Amino acid sequence: MVAVFRETYTYREMLKNMVKRNLRTRYKASFFGFLWTFINPLLQLVVYSLVFSTIMRMNVEHYPMFLFVVLLPWIFFTSTTQEAANLIVSNNNIIKKVYFPREILPLASTTAGLVNLGLSFIICIIALLLFQIPLTLSLLALPIVMISEFIFTLGVSLVVSAINVYFRDVEHIWGIVIMAWFYLTPIVYPLNVVPAKYLGYIFLNPMVTLMEAYRDILYYGVFPYFPGIGLFTLMSFLILIFGYKLFKHLSKGFAEQI
Repeated sequence: MVAVFRETYTYREMLKNMVKRNLRTRYKASFFGFLWTFINPLLQLVVYSLVFSTIMRMNVEHYPMFLFVVLLPWIFFTSTTQEAANLIVSNNNIIKKVYFPREILPLASTTAGLVNLGLSFIICIIALLLFQIPLTLSLLALPIVMISEFIFTLGVSLVVSAINVYFRDVEHIWGIVIMAWFYLTPIVYPLNVVPAKYLGYIFLNPMVTLMEAYRDILYYGVFPYFPGIGLFTLMSFLILIFGYKLFKHLSKGFAEQI
């Protein structure tokens, strides 16, 4: 693993340039440009709020903010991993012409997504103040949870991006998995509506621990359950190690496959 960090550090300028390029081109030629970082989650927030708080009568105080604080990190995970699925294929020209550690591509994409998430949380905090939801010292735990999610997202991105080079259906299958995963995670509904007999099963979903941590910090103003976050972070590191080893093994044939 030391060699991995050393090689990544050697190509740090390339990584930095790729992150900048990703941020610049994400909304290139768009009228609203970088503002889509905020507009996209806000539009989703409006739709889900109308459906679940008005039509389905979800009885949660300040429901838009209850939803918003977890919708942002969910969008970071899903958009980054979906982008990762086609990452190697869409960068076939540079892969065939230039040597660099191929894992720089998903690392740059995930880092750019994390920057977007950080900027989105600034808007989120302003919105919390407008809703008169108090900010507490629990905000100190926010970077810890964000870094844990970054590790998890990078690990998944490495797996998805590598496998999709050989099996192009992965890109479409992953989209379906994410759609189902969304409704199996307490994002649009509170955890307490889940019947007690299913709670043991729902916590097998790692995103439950993550989303509840964000909600604890930002919505409830309390520190998250650190043993749960600790287990999530450990699992994230294991997925990252597995993802890296799989990516490194499959990357030997990238040039031939694309």
